[in-house]
Amino acid sequence: MKEYIRERVMEIADYLIAHKCTVRAVADVFCVSKSTAHKDLAERLPQVDPERYKIIAAILANNWNDRYVRGGISTHNKYKG
Repeated sequence: MKEYIRERVMEIADYLIAHKCTVRAVADVFCVSKSTAHKDLAERLPQVDPERYKIIAAILANNWNDRYVRGGISTHNKYKG
């Protein structure tokens, strides 16, 4: 893995841990696609730092469970008023 990718993976992981936001929000901050951010977190991070991946996996699982709520709120706001 190239060094700049390794650094990006660690920066993205640190940001997600600090802000506990979604992958889309992280992708916007780092100017990468959602797919790249997700691949960095889900596939590359376990190779770079397995301990940090455990924390990230919990955050991603929480985001996965909350997606229905966020979608419901979005739909509610769309048809409100």
